[in-house]
Amino acid sequence: MSTHIALLRGINVGGKSMVAMARLREMVAELGFADARTLLQSGNVVFTAKGETPAVLEQRLEADAERRFGRRIDFFVRSAKDWRQIIANNPFPAEAKRDPGHLVVMCLKDAPAAASAKALTAAIKGRETFRAAGRNAYIVYPDGIGRSKLTNALIEKTLETRGTARNWNTVLKLAGLIEG
Repeated sequence: MSTHIALLRGINVGGKSMVAMARLREMVAELGFADARTLLQSGNVVFTAKGETPAVLEQRLEADAERRFGRRIDFFVRSAKDWRQIIANNPFPAEAKRDPGHLVVMCLKDAPAAASAKALTAAIKGRETFRAAGRNAYIVYPDGIGRSKLTNALIEKTLETRGTARNWNTVLKLAGLIEG
C-alpha cells in the first residue's frame, strides 16, 4: 500500500460546487482505498492505495465523482514520494519561510512544454514569479492572489493544461498528513 494525495479542482469555492468532505472520504473508501483523511474544505484527501499509478487513480476518482456528484471534477493525484519532491524542489525557499501564504504550488495534469512555460513568464505583468517543474508549478504572488492578473485561467490557457493550486501552508499540512 502506498500513500497518495488527491487535490480536487474548483470545489467549495465561494459557496459553489459544494462537496462535503465526509462524502469525499466515503467515496474514496467505497472505491477500495484505505485511511482516507481530508484537510480543509477545499478538496484535499490523503489515502492509501495498492499498486495503482497516480494517473490511474485520477481516472478512477474522476469517473466516480462524476457519477456521484453529477459533474466533472478534476483530481490531481501525487504519491507521497512526489509530494516530498515538490517540497524539496521548491525554487523559492526564502518566500516559503517569509510569506508561505503567497507561495503556491499548482499541480498540473500535464507537464507544460518549455515554450509554454517561457510564454507564461513573459505574460506576467506584475511582481509574480513562476517556475515550472514537471507536472507542478511554483508561483509567488508577493502582492496577493486576489488582485493578481496572473489568474488560473491565464495560467491554464498559456500552459495548455489544467491545474489546481495550494498555498505553501497547505502543502506542508498535507505533508504532515502523509507522514502521519
